[in-house]
Amino acid sequence: MSERTASRTAVLVCQGRAAANGRAAEGRFADPMASQLLRAEERIPVDQVRAGTPPTGWKERTVYESVRACAEVVVPRTLAIDEALRAHVRNQLVILGAGLDTRAWRMPELARTDVWEVDHPASQQDKQTRLPARSAALARSVRFTPVDFAVDDLGTALDAAGHDPSAPTTWLWEGVVPYLTRDEVRATAAAVAARTAPGSTLVVNYQAPSARAAAGRLLTRVLGSSITSGEPWRSLWRPRQLAALLAEHGLRVVLDDNLLDLAHTHGIPAQGRTSLRSGHVAVAEPPR
Repeated sequence: MSERTASRTAVLVCQGRAAANGRAAEGRFADPMASQLLRAEERIPVDQVRAGTPPTGWKERTVYESVRACAEVVVPRTLAIDEALRAHVRNQLVILGAGLDTRAWRMPELARTDVWEVDHPASQQDKQTRLPARSAALARSVRFTPVDFAVDDLGTALDAAGHDPSAPTTWLWEGVVPYLTRDEVRATAAAVAARTAPGSTLVVNYQAPSARAAAGRLLTRVLGSSITSGEPWRSLWRPRQLAALLAEHGLRVVLDDNLLDLAHTHGIPAQGRTSLRSGHVAVAEPPR
């Protein structure tokens, strides 16, 4: 396993969900578990965003704006993914790059589902220290499966964790693709396809190229003003490119929406139109 600290992006996404909990999409978005996974200092900007009271300091204001913008992105993304998972409930759910995901603790639809949370060992160790002592999962089981996508074999890790490749599986690949190289994305797609039995479903979130979004991320990295500046995007995919990649491995994209359209569908106000338009949620399936 390569040396790396726990993902800061995972913390930011969790802060975004906590900030939006019960306050977006006319009450349809809720993630009460998110705030429980945050440490006291990480909840400060969340509370500020919820109260609409931005701090005055430059550094503090930058964190505030990052959490506010993240909340805008994660709401339509989470709603779309949750809907897809509810429509494709299986006995096995594998979450690739789980980070501080809370679905196993907040979705009663997973009561008969075994959940494999796959992520870098540093991030998994961090999550397990954050979980409240009395946080019983709603899923039938949660199995933490350490994998470094850059060097480890996903199939080997899942075999060791008890995943059955002959049974239908719902695969969730959220918020990870941009942080992998194109070769790592291809390798992961191949590993997933090799363990995808008939009746399975892949739900994948990815980023399409955007000149404005790229310029904004570059600027924050140069200024060092992003709390996730050490975790750059490494690959962006146009919808037809991702569909072609998945088709190479026998997976057919049956749905692909950008987050801006999803925000409009759910009546969510959208300020960051560029970041929303470049974010996508796609659903793919093997041949029936």
